[in-house]
Amino acid sequence: MGVLYLVPIYCGDTRDLVAPLAAKLASVFRLRVEQHPPSFDPELAFDPGRGQYNSRILLAQLLNQQPGGATRILGVAGVDLFIPVLTYVFGEAQLDGPAAVVSTYRLDAQLYGLPANRELLFQRLVKEAVHELGHTFNLVHCHRPGCVMLSSPYVEGIDQKSEHFCDACLRTVRQAG
Repeated sequence: MGVLYLVPIYCGDTRDLVAPLAAKLASVFRLRVEQHPPSFDPELAFDPGRGQYNSRILLAQLLNQQPGGATRILGVAGVDLFIPVLTYVFGEAQLDGPAAVVSTYRLDAQLYGLPANRELLFQRLVKEAVHELGHTFNLVHCHRPGCVMLSSPYVEGIDQKSEHFCDACLRTVRQAG
């Protein structure tokens, strides 16, 4: 059985979601999940001009942290992420590589002026974590309705898809081991 290292990064008041996320990911990917604090300074990814964290830099730091026994490594951040060509991202992953990162920041209903909803926040986090980890299994965006690998540039798109892979995507993940 492979090992997924889950690395909380500035999770703050969403720290309580990390353990249930770990259990969910263990079930979906059939991996043992271990939580580890970051062994790097996340501030290296902060861009003061944007007031956001560069997800590419966080990915590189996660890769440098990855111990030999880890099959995958997922950073779970409570900060706003971006890549240089986009205003924001919910997460990012290496296609067919071991590392991914997701953020709870833009998954929180309160950011959009709505009441706090922990269950919705957790559902969105699970979908984004499964989606980004799916990329590490060489999955690209899927066009099958409901598949977790559907592209979701807006939070409403995350709400409309399921947390599950379609049959074709699930086969790819299972074959990759």
